[in-house]
Amino acid sequence: MDRRELLKMIAVITGSAVVGGEFFSSGCKNKESKVAGLSFSQNDIAFLDEIGETILPKTNTPGAKDAEVGKFMTTVVNDCYKESDQQVFVDGIKKLDEACTKMFGHGFMKADVTHRKELLTSLDKEAKEYAKIKKKNDPNHYFTMMKQLTLLGFFTSKPGLQQCFDYLPVPGKYDGGAAYKENDKMYV
Repeated sequence: MDRRELLKMIAVITGSAVVGGEFFSSGCKNKESKVAGLSFSQNDIAFLDEIGETILPKTNTPGAKDAEVGKFMTTVVNDCYKESDQQVFVDGIKKLDEACTKMFGHGFMKADVTHRKELLTSLDKEAKEYAKIKKKNDPNHYFTMMKQLTLLGFFTSKPGLQQCFDYLPVPGKYDGGAAYKENDKMYV
């Protein structure tokens, strides 16, 4: 699976074009100026890891925290997002925590798994409704960005590739007649 195909799949899953995809798919760094003072603390990265872990929890396969999606998110936001999207993302961290406080009386980091899942489910619905009415120049929804970056970061990480798929390192020979049984992992 190549990077462009993965971006298309994430866009279909989240119901929105991948934010920053034009920079990410080309491997270029964003030349636009960054949001003044944009930097992410370790607490921000831990917060983003917890959001990611709620979206892709650890089961018999690794979770988003195992793939360090928080670090991935901050790198992509810094290097690939336009200034306007960077600001929406940074503001979204605060909005998500405030939404949790409003719903449950405490911040996201103090929420249990059930509350976190309920909050993110409601934000996902909100983001999908927003995408339906969003005009071309309107800002993206912050949760759409977080969800896309979680999926992209996980499925391009070492744990995501090697433990969730039948990993075949390259170079290797192509075997078009390889046996496949129902419920086998997908090859990458």
